[in-house]
Amino acid sequence: MTNHSETPGSSENGDISQAAPPDRAHRTPHAGPGDEHQVTLRTPAELADALPYLLGYRPEDSIVLAALRDRDGRGRFGGRARLGIPASPDDWAGAAGQLVHGLVIGSERRGVRPEQMVAYLCQEPGRGETGRDVMERLRPLAQKLRVECGALDIPVVEALCISDGRFWSYCCDAEACCPAEGLPMGPPGTSVLAAAATYAGIQVRGSLSELRVRMLPREDAVAVEQAAALDATAATLVSRILDADGRAEVAEETLESAERIMRRLAEAPCVSGVPAEDLRDDRLLGHDEAAALILGLQDRTTRDRAAAWMEGDEAAPALRLWRALARRCVGPYGEHAAAPLTLAGWVAWSAGDELEAREALAMALGADPDYLFARLLHQACNEGLDPESIRRCLREGREGGEGAADATADDDAHGGPSAGREPVRPSTVSASGDRRRTRSPATSRAVRRPRGRRPQAGRGRAGQSTGAKGVASAPGTGGRGPGDVDGPHESAASPTSHI
Repeated sequence: MTNHSETPGSSENGDISQAAPPDRAHRTPHAGPGDEHQVTLRTPAELADALPYLLGYRPEDSIVLAALRDRDGRGRFGGRARLGIPASPDDWAGAAGQLVHGLVIGSERRGVRPEQMVAYLCQEPGRGETGRDVMERLRPLAQKLRVECGALDIPVVEALCISDGRFWSYCCDAEACCPAEGLPMGPPGTSVLAAAATYAGIQVRGSLSELRVRMLPREDAVAVEQAAALDATAATLVSRILDADGRAEVAEETLESAERIMRRLAEAPCVSGVPAEDLRDDRLLGHDEAAALILGLQDRTTRDRAAAWMEGDEAAPALRLWRALARRCVGPYGEHAAAPLTLAGWVAWSAGDELEAREALAMALGADPDYLFARLLHQACNEGLDPESIRRCLREGREGGEGAADATADDDAHGGPSAGREPVRPSTVSASGDRRRTRSPATSRAVRRPRGRRPQAGRGRAGQSTGAKGVASAPGTGGRGPGDVDGPHESAASPTSHI
């Protein structure tokens, strides 16, 4: 519960059900896994401290909604969703409506309608701004969230702005408990909630920007060398892929090379720290090798077969390889990153890492908004579907020598494959994912050719709707996203080119 009449204090472990006076308090205990460990949140300070543990990461430039529901007379956190804060205030009303309605609809689909909401606005000050300036600037956005929730008869019991290491409440203007200068956030990891979360095995993985940088294209001197290698490889490889016999040869070469590099990555010595791990992997991958793999994976059948490396000892090196390839999609080859990013998202989701899965898939859609496999996986992941049905079809496709990722994702996005149904063969699925009559391999698959340099901002800004079993999805607005409650995806206006 949050009680503005209390000074910020430490929470207690255990099941604490004693409520504060009803006119100034709302109970919002955070239940850990299995409800075995509970922490009662009494103050806005404790709610602010809880945010990274609710999401599993520290949000940046974000609107976050956390639904509350009553359980045995106690308020519990339910679904939660995140959306990037639009740069233009003109877009705030649409963003608020998208987020609120998406979370409510997603919760109702799971049979639990939110009864109350907690809203967070997280943004660091711009040049010349203070944290308080940010709070005042975002006040209309907080009001729009409260209005949207109120229209659905769901009160916002607390709305907080977190900026520059301080927080403010939009629901309380009492100077005694919510001073105009805000209140300082406690040092990360020092609260009782942090201790309880650590004990329960809940990890906070830094910020989304730290996760995204692992899959963003390189912009150093190596990028120039990699672009030259991609140009040289494309000059010979694309024509081979467009030839029926050459396409099969390129597919085998691509998969054999990928397996060889995965073994190389698996045998590499361990290093300490994420940046060091990525640098090690980059050094183990040659420019020509990366170029051949990136171009080879533009063939959908080859990509589907590579998607079968999703579990067991293959999953970890495969994920490292797909990240490394995404970092090599430099300059005019930015659209080519859709394939390795989608594979990275799929392997992460299959391994149970929904946070990285959603981010990688959102980045894939930022690189190519029309990439069907990414869109379907993103929808399925956001709707909390079980990836096992996709794994099962990929295993069957692997045993049969062909992939079935497009058809599998399509089935899973609509509730799973029908009993006894044969997976659709890649040769009967068009480049856009529409089923059609079988055509020659040269025309039934999309192979990209670089066209001019496209902005990469979309891959860096793509947000993730996040939460434990309570992630919502909602229709996209204004062409910003692929159709969920993620942050705006800034994709270029030029059409995707296929041959």
